[in-house]
Formats: sequence, C-alpha cells, structure tokens
Amino acid sequence: MNQIEPGVQYNYVYDEDEYMIQEEEWDRDLLLDPAWEKQQRKTFTAWCNSHLRKAGTQIENIEEDFRNGLKLMLLLEVISGERLPKPDRGKMRFHKIANVNKALDYIASKGVKLVSIGAEGERCEIVDGNVKMTLGMIWTIILRFAIQDISVEETSAKEGLLLWCQRKTAPYRNVNIQNFHTSWKDGLGLCALIHRHRPDLIDYSKLNKDDPIGNINLAMEIAEKHLDIPKMLDAEDIVNTPKPDERAIMTYVSCFYHAFAGAEQAETAANRICKVLAVNQENERLMEEYERLASELLEWIRRTIPWLENRTPEKTMQAMQKKLEDFRDYRRKHKPPKVQEKCQLEINFNTLQTKLRISNRPAFMPSEGKMVSDIAGAWQRLEQAEKGYEEWLLNEIRRLERLEHLAEKFRQKASTHETWAYGKEQILLQKDYESASLTEVRALLRKHEAFESDLAAHQDRVEQIAAIAQELNELDYHDAVNVNDRCQKICDQWDRLGTLTQKRREALERMEKLLETIDQLHLEFAKRAAPFNNWMEGAMEDLQDMFIVHSIEEIQSLITAHEQFKATLPEADGERQSIMAIQNEVEKVIQSYNIRISSSNPYSTVTMDELRTKWDKVKQLVPIRDQSLQEELARQHANERLRRQFAAQANAIGPWIQNKMEEIARSSIQITGALEDQMNQLKQYEHNIINYKNNIDKLEGDHQLIQEALVFDNKHTNYTMEHIRVGWELLLTTIARTINEVETQILTRDAKGITQEQMNEFRASFNHFDRRKNGLMDHEDFRACLISMGYDLGEAEFARIMTLVDPNGQGTVTFQSFIDFMTRETADTDTAEQVIASFRILASDKPYILAEELRRELPPDQAQYCIKRMPAYSGPGSVPGALDYAAFSSALYGESDL
Repeated sequence: MNQIEPGVQYNYVYDEDEYMIQEEEWDRDLLLDPAWEKQQRKTFTAWCNSHLRKAGTQIENIEEDFRNGLKLMLLLEVISGERLPKPDRGKMRFHKIANVNKALDYIASKGVKLVSIGAEGERCEIVDGNVKMTLGMIWTIILRFAIQDISVEETSAKEGLLLWCQRKTAPYRNVNIQNFHTSWKDGLGLCALIHRHRPDLIDYSKLNKDDPIGNINLAMEIAEKHLDIPKMLDAEDIVNTPKPDERAIMTYVSCFYHAFAGAEQAETAANRICKVLAVNQENERLMEEYERLASELLEWIRRTIPWLENRTPEKTMQAMQKKLEDFRDYRRKHKPPKVQEKCQLEINFNTLQTKLRISNRPAFMPSEGKMVSDIAGAWQRLEQAEKGYEEWLLNEIRRLERLEHLAEKFRQKASTHETWAYGKEQILLQKDYESASLTEVRALLRKHEAFESDLAAHQDRVEQIAAIAQELNELDYHDAVNVNDRCQKICDQWDRLGTLTQKRREALERMEKLLETIDQLHLEFAKRAAPFNNWMEGAMEDLQDMFIVHSIEEIQSLITAHEQFKATLPEADGERQSIMAIQNEVEKVIQSYNIRISSSNPYSTVTMDELRTKWDKVKQLVPIRDQSLQEELARQHANERLRRQFAAQANAIGPWIQNKMEEIARSSIQITGALEDQMNQLKQYEHNIINYKNNIDKLEGDHQLIQEALVFDNKHTNYTMEHIRVGWELLLTTIARTINEVETQILTRDAKGITQEQMNEFRASFNHFDRRKNGLMDHEDFRACLISMGYDLGEAEFARIMTLVDPNGQGTVTFQSFIDFMTRETADTDTAEQVIASFRILASDKPYILAEELRRELPPDQAQYCIKRMPAYSGPGSVPGALDYAAFSSALYGESDL
C-alpha cells in the first residue's frame, strides 16, 4: 500500500510476532467520530511528556512538535536508553525528513514493520503534521516500548496486560474487566488496581458504581499524586463515549502495570515456585503410580507362570477339556487386559522420564526389580511358559481320544473272544470218545478238526487283543492294570486251549485207527460252515467296529470300503445257500435210507439256525453301518465349513492388521504438517482399530467352535488363532506407543519452545540420515547429519555430544535424543538457582523464609508442601521457625526418594 486511501482507518495493532501497522476497513460513520482522535491526542501527548520531562522538555501539540523529528528522536532515546544517530540541526524540510527517517529507521531496527509509512512521500506526512499518521506512529512506539514486554502466564503484550488486569481486579465486586474500552467506564477497575497494590491510598468500600466520573477522577488524582502517573484522559470523555478509544485506555493502564512492576516481582517469583512445586508433585504421583502398577503386574506374572509351566496330564477327556477351556479364558479374558497394562506402564514410564528431563530433574529409577527391562524380562518368561501350552493340551486330548477308542475296541474284541472261549476247556477235557462207536469217533475227530480250524481263525483276534493292550500301555492308559490283567488271562487261556487241543487230537487219532467210516457230507458241511460262520462273526465285528476320522477323505475311504463289502454279500449268500444245501442233503439221505442216527452234524457246532441268525444279523447291521458312516460324513462336512469360515475371516484380518502396522509406521516418519495433525491421524487409527475388535471376537468364537469340534488342522489358511492374537496385541501396543511418542514430541516441543517448522526440519533431517528407516541413526549417520547442519566437529567434541545423545553406549541415536540435543543448549528450563532466587524475593533477601511468608505468598496446598519438606535454617541470623529454602530448592533437582 503506497498511498493513504480515503475511507480507510490505519489501525496500528500490536502483533506478538512483529509490530506492524495493519490496515483494517472500519465503518465510515465511526471514522467521522472525533471522540477517539481527541482521546488519543490527549493520552499520547501526556504519555510522551511523562518521558520527555526526564530530558527537561515536553510537547504541546503532538502533530506539530514532532514534525522536525528532533523531539521524536529524543523521545526514543529516553524510553530506550540508547543513542540514536546525530540529528540534522537545519530547519529545511529535507532536514526534518532526515530526522523523521532516522527515528523511523530506529523503530524498524527493533523489529517493528511499518506499513503505510514506507515510501518517502508517506513519511513526509509526519513532517507535514498529518495527525492520523502521527498518532499511528506514537501508538506503534507505545506498543513496542511500553506493552511488548508485559508477560503474564505465557501470554504477552495486549493479552498479557488484559490478563494482569483481570487477575488483579478479580476479587473486587462490580469489576469485570473484559476489554480496554467499555470495561473501564465506571472507574471501579482503575480504583481496584490502586487498592490491590496500595490499599492505604483508597477506601474501595466507599466507592459508588453509580458515580463513574467521580471514581475515574479519584483514581487519576491519586495516580498522579502518589504513583507519578500523569492524568492522560478526561473522565467525561470516557463516560460519555459509547465506546472509549482502546489505545488510549491501554496506554494509560500500561502505566499502572509499570508503576506496580516492583510488586509484580514477588508475584512472579511465587508463580515460578508454584509451577516448580506442581511439577515435582505431579512427578512424585506418577512415580508412585508406576511402582503400584509394576508391582501388580509382576505379581500377576509370578502367579501365572507356574500354572502355564504345569504340564501334568489329566487321566480323562473331561478334565483335559476343562484345562483347555481355562486356557481359552486366560488368552481371551485374563491376558489381554494385562497386555494393555504392560503397554500403559511403558508409556507412563516414558512420559515420566520425558517430564523429568524437560523439567531438568534427574531420571526416575524404579525400585529394584521393577525396571521396564525387569517387567519385559518377566513378560518374556511368561510368553516362554505360555509357548506350546495349547499345543500340549490338544495333543493330550488327541492322545486320550485315541486311548478311549483303543480301550473300547479292546473291550469289544476281548468280550467277543471270551464269549467264544467260554466252556472250550471243558469240551476239550471230555473223554466221550472212549465209549463212542467208530462212526462217532470219526465224527469226534472231524469235529475236533473243525474246532482246530476255528481255533486257528481266532489266533488273529488274540494277537489283535495283545497288540491293542500293548499300545494302551505305551500310551500310558490310566486303566492299564486292568487291561493287562484281562489280556494276560486271555493269553493264558489261549495257551491252555492250544495244549488241550493238541492232546485231544492225539487221543482221537489213536481212536481213529479203530473207526472206518464217516459221513462225508457232515464233514464237508463242518468244513465250510465253520469258516463261513467265522466270516460272519468277523463281518459283524467290522460292521460294529468303532471308527475315528478327522477329514472328509478319511470317512469317504471308509464308505468306499463298506460299499466294497456290500458288493461281496451276493457271493457270501451263495456260499450260505451251498452250505445249507449240504445239510439238506444230509437230512434227505437219512430220510431216504432211513438211517437211525441223529440228523445233527457231529462234526460241527454250527447249526442251521445259528447260520440263519447270524446272516440276518449281518443284513441288519449293514444299513446301520450305512447310517453311522453318513452321519460321520455330515459331521466332517460341518467341520470343513467351520474351517472355511475361520479361514475366510483370518485371511482378511491378518492382512488388515499388517496394513495397519504399515500405515502406523508410515505415519510415524511423516515430516509434513503439525504434530497435532499427526496425533489426530493416529487417534483415528486407534479409533478404527478399537472398532475392529468385534471381528477379532467373532474369529475367537469361530476358533472355539473349531476346537470344540476337535478340528486340529486347516489347510485353507496359514493364519492360526495364535498368529492373529499376537498380531492384534502387537498392533494395539504399536498404536499406543506411537501415540505416546508423538505426545512426547509435543510435550518436548511446547516445553522447549520449538516451533512446528523446527520440529518438521528436525524430523526431515533425522529421516534423511536414518538410512535403515528403523527410527535410529548409528554414530556415522549422526555425524553426517550434524555436519550437514553446519557443526564443526572434532573428535573430542563429537565424543562429548555422543555422551549426551547415547549415554548407554547403544551405538544408536533415537529421534527423541536428537530433539533433546538440538534444543538442550538454548532451551529455557527451570534450575535450582532460579528457584532459590525466587524464594529470596519472597523472603525479602533473607537467607531463610518463615512459614507465614510462605502461606501469604503461595496457594495453601503448595505452601504446606514447602513447610512440610523444608529443613530448618541454622545459618547466620537464624530465628525460631526459619526454613532453609536453598537446601529445599537444591533437593528439588537432586535424586528422588522413590
């Protein structure tokens, strides 16, 4: 903007970062109101004279007396305490312009950017006596030299002055300071400022809110007489103007701030002490909280590890399944909260250490055995104990299932054999052949041969019984003693049967020499009926045999075998009819020839009724077997659906978790945007992750259904439930740690006074030299980074820096260490010396402080905190109750008790 435009107010507004005259469009009617110009003219004139009188001069007309630049330069020298260039003493216009330029150049050298007073022609407006330009220039000077340095609780300039007024007048009735115009119209605000600092000069209780002119005049008279603050405003102008001029009132009120600056020193010292004590109290609370959480977590781990290390198997399926259910509850209900506690404990520890480092306190050292590394070690032992526990449980359940199947099979085969063997010893011991005819002897011999055939056929069953018993022993079956006893009885009986059979054969063969004929048909029947009967018994055993399968392929294999068996039934029926035809032929011959012997077959114990009964039993068992196989096929199809359902979810969840881990990793190394934006993005990630928990829970439910169905494998996915659990826990831990890292960076940035641009530059430099992209720089990378930033590094200097950024000698530099180094030497941190100086102000330069002084200057809780912890002062000039604030301040920055 090179020219003054009509209808535009040039409003000279102070900005925290630079002092500049900003152009603002105002209401045209407001510009025509002369009240503000009048107030500014009087106030600014009085303000200038309050400084010029120190040089023995003053001004009468603000736009006229500054035209030659001489008093303007003198004013700047008085208020700054610095010498300006020698003024031009000539009276020509160019001499005046030169002096004004020297004054304006000096203002610009103090960091003030002047808009609309830039071009030479515009600067001539001041030489020409332009009142608006002159008032704007004086306002800029007031802002720079009277208001800039006002600072209250991290706010400065106008905002700081307003906050100071609000704090000082807060206890007073009818006073509510919200601005620098209408809030001062009743005069009570000015009276309250005087009473707060000099209660001896004014009786506030006697003031009347309805007498604003009287209140304002009273305040101005007292300020001029006792505080050396000249009267800069007219009470009538303030009261009768709807909105008094903000600049005029701000200028006048700033004089009160500077008049009472000495009193502010004690308050500033008290505020610093309160801030330091608050930091110490908060740090102690965080230390105690860490100790408590660490103790609870370590105790839980100590109780849990023995339970996971106990691999004593149970004897029954029910007991082992109860163990599996307990482990599921542990993984789904008990452990996840502890994972969060462990992560939160690490976050709290890092946050505490950052706060201690930022506040210049020594690092926190937990109690013995409660370091983060101790907790990580205990957690690793827990994970080691947990590793393989579920697999052991499932293997034990498989073993017990196999044992129960083998035990039932042993009982069935043993019962079948015992039924067959019942009474066989008594039969073999008979001596019926001694009184038999030759035919009967021959019949007994043939019958014995059939028995031997039957006996041989049962050899395989006895061997199977012994083999099953041996396997039960090898698998540590809980009832192995009874199994062994029963097996031993069967084997002993089998040996006796073999011996008795051999002895009876020898006796019959001796008698055979005396016998001559035998009924060939009976013999043929016996020879064919016995194997067929044995085949039917075997078929019934197979049809009733228990089976255990774990896949569709296995059950389909059994179904195929069953179909093959059914295909042999027509041939077996033909054999049955042939055998029955033999017996029919025997009866026909007996009837035809009227033979006087029984039609019963002397060579075989198998009767026609028995053959019919067993054949009917075989035909009944076939459809029953069909049904059981089809039911098992349906169960295996259901298991396959469970596998596919689990795999579909796991194949979606696994990549999702990996993608989120990669997104978080990318976010953690971004170098653009504010940390708050990165924090919001991470919070959104965390929100999405928490909302995704329902998918994990559903997958847990499907996993439980699979285990309850005793499904032990899944070829449709490479993800197990344990993979998903570990990935999920790692994702939760990673997002929490990443958020904590950004919070720590924000905390460091704000505490160290780092701008967002600086933080982005730090991150860009760090990422550029982080060659492995793992969030760490090795020593050579760090050296290269420092050289690129202009550091002149010798070996000794670099070694000194490395002790700061890598105190434990890990060989790497973290981003947090890098930021700490970049800000350590310029950061404004509290020190013990600063706190001691603050206490000395409260103690009026005494080497000790009294309890009543602490209670008077500090809030009650912090005063009591100091009184409780300060040691007694025993140095020179000690009085009863004297407290040693120097020792206390040093202790604040010493080793912690925790």
